[in-house]
Amino acid sequence: MLGAYDFCGHYEWTFEWLRQRGGESLLRRFWDEAIHQDSQTHAAGLILEKGIEGMREYWGQTLREEGAGYHTTIGKDVFRIDMHDCPSKGFLIRNNLEQYHDYCNHCIGWIRPLLKRAGFVVDHQHNHCGQCWWEFRKEADTAKVSSPGQLAGEQDVRMREDWQRPHQTIDTYTRSSRSNDERPEG
Repeated sequence: MLGAYDFCGHYEWTFEWLRQRGGESLLRRFWDEAIHQDSQTHAAGLILEKGIEGMREYWGQTLREEGAGYHTTIGKDVFRIDMHDCPSKGFLIRNNLEQYHDYCNHCIGWIRPLLKRAGFVVDHQHNHCGQCWWEFRKEADTAKVSSPGQLAGEQDVRMREDWQRPHQTIDTYTRSSRSNDERPEG
């Protein structure tokens, strides 16, 4: 497996190059087709076959191999990831690389269509500083997003003092399962 440092600078540059040539819609199409439908077919196989257990297997191995600072929580009907230190966004920040204005959006750009195909919805926030959280539930599950600390305890990234920083926006996606969601809430 390639490490995050092997590709994230090129990845981020490519996102902006695509946006300049075809707008945000071309970029979203790239995330869906090139990542969701091509490079992450192993994730799709696990999640489509095993649901939450497949999520645990996929993200457990991938995030561990990438050297991410993360915590996962598995509830009865929910899978949650708290990302405390994203290796790829961290690399971009440390090296002052920012071509595309929202590198973090590529994750929801490929994960959302995959999870929709598997019958799940996504609740997600990212703070553009290498921190984010995700909750995945079956589409029929009407449970609301957890409150800070409710599922992950003190491992909940929203409990960190540096989660919400001055002059920093937090992008929010609530029960996001439509592949045509273009912009985050708030």
